[in-house]
Amino acid sequence: MGPNPENHYINKSNWLRAAILGANDGILSTASIIIGVAAASNQRDPIIIAGLAGLVAGAFSMAAGEYVSVSSQSDLEAADLQREKQELIDFPQEEESELAKIYVDRGLTQNLANQVARQLTEHNALEAHARDELGINEITQANPFQAAFASGAAFVFGGSLPLLVAFTIPIQNMISLQYVFAIAFLGLLGAIAAKAGGSSILRAVIRITFWGTVAMGLTGLIGYLFGVNVA
Repeated sequence: MGPNPENHYINKSNWLRAAILGANDGILSTASIIIGVAAASNQRDPIIIAGLAGLVAGAFSMAAGEYVSVSSQSDLEAADLQREKQELIDFPQEEESELAKIYVDRGLTQNLANQVARQLTEHNALEAHARDELGINEITQANPFQAAFASGAAFVFGGSLPLLVAFTIPIQNMISLQYVFAIAFLGLLGAIAAKAGGSSILRAVIRITFWGTVAMGLTGLIGYLFGVNVA
């Protein structure tokens, strides 16, 4: 019987971060819009329209923002790899010595570090430098399409929850029940994210519900301050 396979969480970091961020923003943004409009309106139609518009705009905004952001990171990584590739051609000995120094700093003896650097250089010099000098590997390398899709789809899913609540709950209880359901959704999301990422569930739930309360409270306050009642 072989050893148990290790369960690492870092290989989920790219898509998990984008998905959690998208779902969290979807719930919070849509619920906040609904609460803000409900504070200034006593009819369901304006609330639903505002929530739906916020859902569509937010999903495209999240996807586009993630794509641009991660694409910029990917471009930087590609530029660094190209620069490193050229340096390996121009200064092979210096680059190998630089690699050995990294291993010495990590605890290897100079002799062993030299051997490791030599063997890794002979195997795949660019891969060794990308991983150990630049911190780029197949797990952490940026993927713009993956991040954009995960973020946009998660926003739609998250935003659909408060929108569904707005369709079904009594209009006179729209603000209070929307807040209750949104906090429940955020708490559940925080717990799922913490479980998937192997971190503290309680800390994640407290953090996400606290900031959710602040955001929805401020948005509702804006609606009240305008004092507009859409008849």
